[in-house]
Amino acid sequence: MSEQEQAEIRLEFARLKQEHADFDAAINAMIATGCDPLQIQRMKKKKLVIKDRLTHLEDRVIPDIIA
Repeated sequence: MSEQEQAEIRLEFARLKQEHADFDAAINAMIATGCDPLQIQRMKKKKLVIKDRLTHLEDRVIPDIIA
């Protein structure tokens, strides 16, 4: 993998990490205000999709080391 590809992946990772944190804050605010549980559940699913994408990107950058 080239340095440019790694840099692009790291940039995407940072963007998604911020988006994940934003979703977390939004979910906590929705819970605090007593928002509709269905909306909260949808937000949690979106947050989980972002977490899965973060894990995928992290796996691409950090190779597995077989002991």
